Amino acid sequence: MDRGAGTPQDGGAAQQLTDRQRMLAFITVLIAFVLEVADTTIVNTALPEIRRALDASSAAMQWIVAGYLLVLGALLLLGGRLGDAFGYRRMFLIGVAGFIATSALCGLAQTPEQLVIGRLLQGAAGAMMGPQVMAIVQTLFSPLERVARLAWFGVIGGLAAILGPILGGLLIEWNWFGLGWRLIFLINLPIGLIALWLGLRTIPQRDAGRPLQIDLFGAALFAAGFAALLFALIDGSERGWPAWAIPCALVGVALVIVGWIRALARRRAGLAAIIEPALFRLITFRWGLVAVLAFSAGAAGFLLVLAVALQQGLGKSPLDTALAHVPFGLGVMAGISFIGKKYLPRLGRWLLIGGALVMMTGASGALTLIAGGTGGGVGFFALLALAGVGMGMLAGPLPPVVVADVDRAFAGTASATLRTAQQLGGAIGIAVIGSAYFAAAARTGGALAGLPVAGALFIALLLIAILAAWRLPADIFGVRGGQVR
Repeated sequence: MDRGAGTPQDGGAAQQLTDRQRMLAFITVLIAFVLEVADTTIVNTALPEIRRALDASSAAMQWIVAGYLLVLGALLLLGGRLGDAFGYRRMFLIGVAGFIATSALCGLAQTPEQLVIGRLLQGAAGAMMGPQVMAIVQTLFSPLERVARLAWFGVIGGLAAILGPILGGLLIEWNWFGLGWRLIFLINLPIGLIALWLGLRTIPQRDAGRPLQIDLFGAALFAAGFAALLFALIDGSERGWPAWAIPCALVGVALVIVGWIRALARRRAGLAAIIEPALFRLITFRWGLVAVLAFSAGAAGFLLVLAVALQQGLGKSPLDTALAHVPFGLGVMAGISFIGKKYLPRLGRWLLIGGALVMMTGASGALTLIAGGTGGGVGFFALLALAGVGMGMLAGPLPPVVVADVDRAFAGTASATLRTAQQLGGAIGIAVIGSAYFAAAARTGGALAGLPVAGALFIALLLIAILAAWRLPADIFGVRGGQVR
């Protein structure tokens, strides 16, 4: 097994911190992580109000949501490399400050165009901030310690994504100071200022070393490639897959391939590159990323179809649909915080295999019941809880598995690559699985469209199980029988 390309190295600053200081730093980056994740979903509830207030078009509404995700996904690699080059603490603080400023721009927007621009800039700030979050955790904790810490990102991230639309609705309903929908952006200011203040006081400086050069042209290639691919997936699916969508996606893939070849050539010549090809020689990193891509696509597609099928297919109210997510959310929390945290060091890849099979059973079963006209009852909610447990068994363990063997000198690049795979997988899931559902719903009337989606989800999760069994090492964290080797 090729596992020697990235043996983790401890940073001197992290070694000098007390447990209390490390925990405060961890809480700080967790707050920033919540801001980034919540802003991907909190805007959904406010879209009708924004449309009325700003007289926005349908296209503007799509870009208020998609623009943030597009820029975030396109610039994550650059943000990670900047963290490697100039320090995770510095780039984290710059990203948080930028996120505060761009949230203010969004909250004060007077026209749809101003709001779209604000969201684009907010995505760019998130791309500078986001990769440093996991990179800082990686520099603060050992591989086994990261399992428990990164599990919290799964729990809190899942809750932030699920509770985002609920919080958005409550803020609009409360209408503090008569600000209405603007509160969903302005609420980021006090929270972001707390994160900025804590970051200045708690996050250590990385040990000084040889400054890394930034390959700006390589960064532009990857950014343009991911932007074209995500644009085709996000905007193309919204517009019913027009003729330009597939060529645009192919151009994006071609640019990424060119960027990869160029990075290989530059690293062989000893020059800087926007990615670190040596990372992909690590089995856990390479195949873990493929599993993350498949999981993100399946999870995003399932959550989208579940919400739409319950409302449009079965006529459930938004409140009933939200309540249906409660057993699912509880299952996710149990899968991450209890099962994943406790058993990943002991079971390794077998926990991922089990999680894929459990989620496959629960999610496919729930969609099949919806297709049969059932959207309630003990059996349905039990299947949703089972799907949540399986999702938690994957969402929590996958990030620490991916970075298990990564040298901390490349923590920013590794984190950014992981986040890019998550963003790309989510976009693929929403575009492909969502489009398949809506096309089938137009023919069958709604609920029955869940059957092909259940099949697609089955394939994605089966791929994760096969990859984990076939390609991942049994002792991912150097643990056998619960003992560190």
